[in-house]
Amino acid sequence: MRKGNSTVTCGVDIGARSIEVVLLQNQEILSSLIEDTGTAPSENGETAFRNALEAVNLNPSDVSSIVSTGYGRNYFKPAHRSVSEILCHARGVSAIFPTARTVVDIGGQDSKLIELDENGRPIDFVMNDRCAAGTGKFIEMTGSVLGIPVLEMNDIISPEDGRVDISSMCAVFAESEIVGLLHRGCEVSAILNGIFHAVAKRTVSMAGRTQIVRDIVFTGGVAKIAGVRSAFAKEAGFQVLVPPEPQITGALGAAIIAAERCEPALSINSIGNGGKLD
Repeated sequence: MRKGNSTVTCGVDIGARSIEVVLLQNQEILSSLIEDTGTAPSENGETAFRNALEAVNLNPSDVSSIVSTGYGRNYFKPAHRSVSEILCHARGVSAIFPTARTVVDIGGQDSKLIELDENGRPIDFVMNDRCAAGTGKFIEMTGSVLGIPVLEMNDIISPEDGRVDISSMCAVFAESEIVGLLHRGCEVSAILNGIFHAVAKRTVSMAGRTQIVRDIVFTGGVAKIAGVRSAFAKEAGFQVLVPPEPQITGALGAAIIAAERCEPALSINSIGNGGKLD
């Protein structure tokens, strides 16, 4: 259906830790939200969908096409179609940054590298979804040892802080290592910086056959942590681009794919702009 003169489409990304919803109209984001997945991804996904609609006074009947993606994509009943998260992240990122050639997405429980061609299509990818190493969960667990919630990490560390190396990427062994560093009197900021660089190194080492080439776009909830962004740029040897809201790119891509299904000629070129971060 069309609301006004434009088709409204929706993308829903149901991940292991969070659900993102994007409503798209006339090549612009009409509404977006991020909510916890919880223990009932199907029900919580539908609640998030309704909440996004209510935020802009829409009803489900106002949405022409809904595409779901992410780990829980096949459990979202209102979807007209489900699409791989690799394709959705690629489409969402390339809409914001047409020059993107590498997508680095680090979420709560997985991380992935996606190589794009000059048209923004994925040509190769590698994913870590079996181990907490290099994911938001690892940062969250090690932060708990330091007594620092993830949301407060940007207030603790600055680019000028030194760092100590964290040798273990196993959460259990890393916890013991961090406790030992604290007992030796190491600064919390230096330990936290070491954790960020350990995650960045792990992500870069994932590449294997997948190349990390510019322009690099960093997405996912972890991209909101300035220290991780800085660490990844140093480990990769390139500046990174970060979307205005790095956590919704998968849902954005799903909404774009839904729009293309309604109007094949539609070209999404004005979604938003990000900024370069050292």
